[in-house]
Amino acid sequence: MNEKITVLDFQAKCDNGEKIAIVTAYDYAMAMAVDAAGVDAILVGDSLNMTMLGRENTLSATLDEMLHHTAAVVKGTKNAMVIGDMPFLTYQLGPEQALENAGAFLTEAGAQAVKLEWCPRASEITQFLVENGVPVMGHLGFTPQQINRFGGYHQQGKDKASAALLLKEAKALEAAGAFGIVLELIPADIAKKITNSVSIPTIGIGAGPDCDGQVQVLHDLLGLMPDFHPKHAKAYLQLHESIRDAVAQYVSEVAAGQFKLKG
Repeated sequence: MNEKITVLDFQAKCDNGEKIAIVTAYDYAMAMAVDAAGVDAILVGDSLNMTMLGRENTLSATLDEMLHHTAAVVKGTKNAMVIGDMPFLTYQLGPEQALENAGAFLTEAGAQAVKLEWCPRASEITQFLVENGVPVMGHLGFTPQQINRFGGYHQQGKDKASAALLLKEAKALEAAGAFGIVLELIPADIAKKITNSVSIPTIGIGAGPDCDGQVQVLHDLLGLMPDFHPKHAKAYLQLHESIRDAVAQYVSEVAAGQFKLKG
């Protein structure tokens, strides 16, 4: 059996030029499947607010909901690192609030790390968490918890000033002790520049091929959301249609009195 992947393994892969593969998962069964596939980490993203709970965006995901789903993923995972996504308003007020809530991901849910989106106190909070034993992954560019400020799902860092700010924020997170940084919806050349400017791994989602790794939302990867097709996602299956057709066949057999088990 392989050993559990750690933040040290992330850094080693980055140093050796090996790419890092991350996907989201939100429940026990999916965690078992993606873990068996060999992903380096599973992010229990606050995107579950949309993929699992049918809500409009990530903002109303609660800490209790995130801990509940993270614990289920941990139980289904043998090798991949599990990273819990800190939901809106569970860390922005400052280091002490962040430590209490981040600590719950490790002690109650069993995650090995947390991810937090950039906010004005992100580097300060990151440093405090790391110093107190909580591994932190940062998140720059399009940060979904600030969707109302951005006015929708829009690429960030397109002009010189905003690109320079992203680079400054990345270096601040590195200095604060973050073990990695998600770069979401930023131009590929800016993502490449950031990747080449920091020593910790960068994980892209809609940020081009030159990051140290990639992260994808599992429901996008499997084609489970028929009415949502983000440009930064790649679907390897159309599972929504397969599930629909399988269940429709079952319904038809039951209705016709033909349902029976094989063997």
